[in-house]
Amino acid sequence: MLLDLLKTRYSCRNFSSKLIPKEVISYILECGRLSASGGNAQPWKFGVITDAVVIKKLSQSAGINYKQDWIATAPLIIVLCTQLYNCPDPREFYEKYNGVGLNRFPGKKNKILEMDPDLYTIINMEEHQTKIPGEHMVLAALEHGIYSTWISSMDCEMAGEIIGIEGYLVSNLIAFGYPEGDRYVRPKKELKDITFTNHFTNDGF
Repeated sequence: MLLDLLKTRYSCRNFSSKLIPKEVISYILECGRLSASGGNAQPWKFGVITDAVVIKKLSQSAGINYKQDWIATAPLIIVLCTQLYNCPDPREFYEKYNGVGLNRFPGKKNKILEMDPDLYTIINMEEHQTKIPGEHMVLAALEHGIYSTWISSMDCEMAGEIIGIEGYLVSNLIAFGYPEGDRYVRPKKELKDITFTNHFTNDGF
């Protein structure tokens, strides 16, 4: 069933005016809630935006570099927010939140330790983990005939100000709605073209 759903998925930018029932939104959120996270920290909050005025403002935060007026037509925006940690002392910060960067790139340790803690927090905290519940939500919505589009190109600080966020960082928006008009599912590469077996120089799986 999952493969069948994925074969119909596309990034929808043309939504109908039909509203998404509250119980369906609850189902979508529940699928996100049950997502995995490192150390089971669950470092996220999910903003449920159904107010057309707020959605319009969020569309403007995503229109800084690209024209994305279509976002304002979505009946639902889920704002993925990741928790920020407050450690003003850099030594405490790096000791307490040794962090993905230090663990994954030990060869860059000295450069990482020289970074401003606030900057480190923004670019290296649990933002990447919101991708997991976000994708769960996208698939859960698809079960109900609701399509979506990820929105990453935006002014995260502006989006945070619009929804009054504190202690968290807006990492992504996802626009949801019932599709309207033509649907275009883009072709995907063959499995053999994106895989290798046991070593990078070997053929695909």
